[in-house]
Amino acid sequence: MPLSEHEQKLLEQLEKQLHEDDPKFANSMGSDPGRTWSTRHIVIGVLCALAGIAVLLVGVTVPNIFVGVLGFVVMGAGVYFATMRNASGGKQRSASGAGKSGKPRSSFMSSLEERWDERRRDES
Repeated sequence: MPLSEHEQKLLEQLEKQLHEDDPKFANSMGSDPGRTWSTRHIVIGVLCALAGIAVLLVGVTVPNIFVGVLGFVVMGAGVYFATMRNASGGKQRSASGAGKSGKPRSSFMSSLEERWDERRRDES
């Protein structure tokens, strides 16, 4: 069952608050929203890995160990490059968040407290 728009906004606010309060913990718990997969990295990495496999196979057929080791290194570098994430979105996000420094950090919590107080007033 998909989340409603209101629930999605609340979840995004909670994630943002977590990243502001404890960025080290937030990064260890999940993927950083500023870091995205790059199609370019994946394509280049896969091509390098395939080229590394080809060089590795050539190194196996030729009696030269250096060619096989070189193929293995190229293959490993291609896999590493394909699994790297692009951090360009994080720079844009941090630059836009810098303008909000005048706002108190607990604005989300204070708004929740205000809503709770309003509910309590409405009940009595």
